[in-house]
Amino acid sequence: MDKTTVAIRDFRASLAEYIDTDAPVTITRRGRAIGLFVPLRRPSAEDLQRLEAAAAKVREALPLSADEVEEVVADFDALRRGLALSARDRL
Repeated sequence: MDKTTVAIRDFRASLAEYIDTDAPVTITRRGRAIGLFVPLRRPSAEDLQRLEAAAAKVREALPLSADEVEEVVADFDALRRGLALSARDRL
């Protein structure tokens, strides 16, 4: 699978082209990678079964309640935005 690197401005301008390809695209801003776009195709029944099996393994290895998942997502979002976590969250 080919991998392309493109500046965010060019990615936005050519989004339709990237959606129609199978190759992942690394998106950069000022030369620094900021994201990865992976176009998806309609998954086969086998793909869905593998995904469900992988999700079950993740839930087994990391059993979290819905509230804990929301907390992890909120922490990730805060860190992604460069915000400090509260003292409680750092424990």
